[in-house]
Amino acid sequence: MGRWEPNARERLAKAALELYSERGYEQTTVAEIARLAGLTERTFFRHYADKREVLFGGSSGLQELFVNAVALAPGAAAPIDAMAAGLEAVSEVFVDRREYSRQRYAVVAAHAELQERELIKLASLSAALADALRGRGVTEPAASLTAEAGVAVFKVGFERWIAAAEERTMAQVIRESLDELKAVTAGG
Repeated sequence: MGRWEPNARERLAKAALELYSERGYEQTTVAEIARLAGLTERTFFRHYADKREVLFGGSSGLQELFVNAVALAPGAAAPIDAMAAGLEAVSEVFVDRREYSRQRYAVVAAHAELQERELIKLASLSAALADALRGRGVTEPAASLTAEAGVAVFKVGFERWIAAAEERTMAQVIRESLDELKAVTAGG
């Protein structure tokens, strides 16, 4: 087995998604994921806490990127414009990942346990974004409202981007979703 080969984390994630898509989440074991990836169960658990987490392994990096982009937006930027900077940065992560994202979304949507994990990750993201906005001097409730709105734009934009007929980039869909939110809040 190629235990020490590079990209073990990515190989495990790819193998898990393949098996979850083919056989179902409940029917797939960690041993099967590791075997398909050409690794051991021990290696799996070095990278992921459980078989759910393999689908959410990139969430901490995504959160860090999003939060940093919001925190580093130009100082004079309005809160929603700082959030737009974060959304733009996050969109870049998904370049060339539409098919993977579609498969992952389908697996998560089919299982309540995975949906719950997804909601927990989104709540954590919102809290971190609100902290970043407060760090920029945005007061409450504006910081929390802007963070929740940013997560909603991300979620809605992502779901639109993975739609079968969608061909635009995620950045384009996210920008359009943010513009729609701005129009709604402006009374348009």
